[in-house]
Amino acid sequence: MTACSEAPAPTEIKKAGVETKQEPAKPPEPVAAQTAFYEMYKPARTWAPDLLALSLTSNEVPSMKSEDGKFPMWTAVFVSPSRREARTFTYSVVDDGATIHKGVNAGGAEPWSGATPKSTPFQTTGFVVDSDAAYKTAYAKAEAWVKKHPGKKAAFSLGSAARFPAPVWFIIWGDTKSGYAVYVNATLGTVIK
Repeated sequence: MTACSEAPAPTEIKKAGVETKQEPAKPPEPVAAQTAFYEMYKPARTWAPDLLALSLTSNEVPSMKSEDGKFPMWTAVFVSPSRREARTFTYSVVDDGATIHKGVNAGGAEPWSGATPKSTPFQTTGFVVDSDAAYKTAYAKAEAWVKKHPGKKAAFSLGSAARFPAPVWFIIWGDTKSGYAVYVNATLGTVIK
């Protein structure tokens, strides 16, 4: 019987007479929003060719720490104007028990009544600024508050509303009652005042 106290050594693989060393797989790490979004976008596009994004939100996972705008799990809601349906997709870098499954998972289609002033679908071309870049911009504005309130995690939500010219990152440390929130334009990367 042996114990695993060290990482396994690289294995050697012979292909066509050439020896190559295969490194052990790296442990999963949190990802920025665009990585997760486009993993979910691929299967969503097969569901509805007229697909539009409605929202993208970060999710915490107990077994992995999020940091600097990167999370182990993201949730996207896509809509189809022609079908008048919405569908929720998740992407996770870890399998964490019965409720969180690694990879892309799709929910069933639900009725969607269309855009509202507070929730408007957006084209993927408007989603230029990734979550890690938005975090840096938002943190520069929130730094003093965050330092006074250590331990408050940031949560991310990307969406569009009639009052904004482009999709917007809503980044909040803490909660809506006693937290600090910053809006970042997801096309230009600037703070919205």
